[in-house]
Amino acid sequence: MNKKDVMELKKRFKKEACSIDRLAGCYVDAGKNKAIKFNESFLNMDDEEFYKYLEIAKKTLTGTLGNNILELDFPLEEEATGGKQHFLYALRNDGLCSEDLLDRLYDLIIDGYNYVGNYLILVFHDTYDIITKTSDNMKLDESEEVYEYLLVSICPVVLSKAGLGVREDENRIGARIRDWVVGVPDLGFLFPAFDNRSADIHKVDYFIRDAKDSHSEVISDVLGCAPRMTATEQRNTFSAIVKRAFLNDTENGNEALINIQESFNALINTGEELTENEINSIILTPETIDEILVENNIEGEKARVIKEVTLDEFMEELPLVSNLIDNKALAANEREREKKELVKEVASLKNKVSELEEATSSSESGDVSIFVYPERAEKIHTEIIDDKKYILIPVDDNSTVKVNGVDKDL
Repeated sequence: MNKKDVMELKKRFKKEACSIDRLAGCYVDAGKNKAIKFNESFLNMDDEEFYKYLEIAKKTLTGTLGNNILELDFPLEEEATGGKQHFLYALRNDGLCSEDLLDRLYDLIIDGYNYVGNYLILVFHDTYDIITKTSDNMKLDESEEVYEYLLVSICPVVLSKAGLGVREDENRIGARIRDWVVGVPDLGFLFPAFDNRSADIHKVDYFIRDAKDSHSEVISDVLGCAPRMTATEQRNTFSAIVKRAFLNDTENGNEALINIQESFNALINTGEELTENEINSIILTPETIDEILVENNIEGEKARVIKEVTLDEFMEELPLVSNLIDNKALAANEREREKKELVKEVASLKNKVSELEEATSSSESGDVSIFVYPERAEKIHTEIIDDKKYILIPVDDNSTVKVNGVDKDL
């Protein structure tokens, strides 16, 4: 799935373009009981509900690819009879008509989703007639493929906030009646995956709102796929590895991490305009790790720990270098560096002013006072010219000269 694929599907989640035909759902309480179930025609819903559900569908495909949206591959055994992919394929083809199949999906999620609290499982069924596009993205009036899919959203259901409200039945202001509210989806998935405007039944597009926790238990137990880290999880994992290598030396560990981040950034920002595909081809290989460690003078036991633990943690899938860059941390470090440089410049100027003031004050007893910066002082010498003694100060074309505060042309 790429950005264009995401945008193409999300554009369909509007009243005039929507072709979702059915919506099934299950409200799960804190005791993991299926408290409420429903299954109804989507297009016949009241407008208010219709738009709220469409908004949830749209939110399920919102976020950054590789971070909030992961493309997962089904293992071959899951495509065999009884496997997770085989089951989802049957559920999609059934069009949400079988309550038994829906109950099996609900049970898979309830057993596999590690969540404390109430939540709502929503299952959308849609059939999208993909219109053929020319090479210049112009649409033709003929169908290229019919994409039939399921979109599953898992939304938290939380108690509304306490507050004051109008109690019309009692004609007074009083405590507002609190109720349970469906929030934006925390998790979801699209089956089959939508890849380059076509269905891929061997993959599923998985959504996670909080990229810090991919809920690997859902990936493995509900979908039957190999767990995969989000970009945020990869970055946090690598940062922890570097800091662990420096043990209790927090200051040097943080400095080393920033230096490594800058080296990663330099690999991507080479001065040339790289395409998204080119950036996504730069992977943290063992050779890249060695180069980065040498470049930042990290050696010995620290280098060994960083390399070995990194390769062990990312054994299944080496991360993209771009996923390991913390742009906020780099920006903050750059601001701190500029601040320190400014402090140095101010201190240098203060020293020069002090030297000038000292030289000026010491000249009150004499009729000649000369001030030069320290780097020029050793070049001053005297010379007898025509029986008169002169003080000579070498200057160049870029020198500036002032006499009693007045600029003099050279």
